[in-house]
Amino acid sequence: MRIIASCVAGLALLALLPGASLAADRITVGSKIDTEGALLGNMIAAVLAKQGLEVESKIQLGPTKIVRAAILAGEIDIYPGYTGNGAFFFNLESDPAWKDAARGYAKVKQLDLEKNKLAWLTPAPANNTWTIAVRKDFTPALKTMSDFARYVDGGGKVKLAASAEFVESPAALPAFQSAYGFKLRQSQLLVLSGGDTAATIRAAADGTSGVNAAMAYGTDGALAAVGLVALTDDKGAQVVYEPAPVVRAAILERHPEIATALDPVFASLTLETLQRLNAKIAVEGQEAKSVATGYLAEKGFLK
Repeated sequence: MRIIASCVAGLALLALLPGASLAADRITVGSKIDTEGALLGNMIAAVLAKQGLEVESKIQLGPTKIVRAAILAGEIDIYPGYTGNGAFFFNLESDPAWKDAARGYAKVKQLDLEKNKLAWLTPAPANNTWTIAVRKDFTPALKTMSDFARYVDGGGKVKLAASAEFVESPAALPAFQSAYGFKLRQSQLLVLSGGDTAATIRAAADGTSGVNAAMAYGTDGALAAVGLVALTDDKGAQVVYEPAPVVRAAILERHPEIATALDPVFASLTLETLQRLNAKIAVEGQEAKSVATGYLAEKGFLK
């Protein structure tokens, strides 16, 4: 009986140790609520499952603030982040490093590991930066953000559909307004809940509530399909946002195969590739999970 009791006590102690149970080793994948968040989150989940890891999904959890808070609290273990968000995370918006892909990645990688024990893996070579897109029939004269600013300042009719994050984040609309010297009034904004650019793009395409411009991302696949054109950021107001898996360092230490498996996947995601895959979801209505796994299978990442 003493031996049995000792074994039971030992098992109880073992269950408390990190990584000692399946529950402790379960990898929780989160992502932003938008189209690309769903795409990349599902890619991460599928690749980790292929490695034999137990995966729990919290994909499309919410906007950046919610997902970021979740990983800092240990509620999720990995999510697809964007390098340029480091400017906001660490209150370094004025640092010019964020406008350079390599320097921005190196900076957020170093800071997040030192301060938060979060590891940034290989980023995709695609800049999913904020942009403003306008209807093609809006006015043929608008091709750049400088054109847009002149149009707004001249009293042109503009109504922009955007998320609260885009309107409020210093790195988004305020950065455009500061660089180009224009200001949109509250009556010129339609603020939609969540952060899904599919909703803002659709609002502009349909002219919902007079909307003729939309918050969008550089890799949005729906723009051309619905007759919107992304305005060129001719003054470089925006920082570079390359997507990359962000994982808790403790998880990566236990499972280094996560980096080995995900690095080549993200390295393959060019701007054109992400636009094409995003379009399958936003335009064709395909499920994000099927688009993600279809791409991974096509490229041999699920063998």
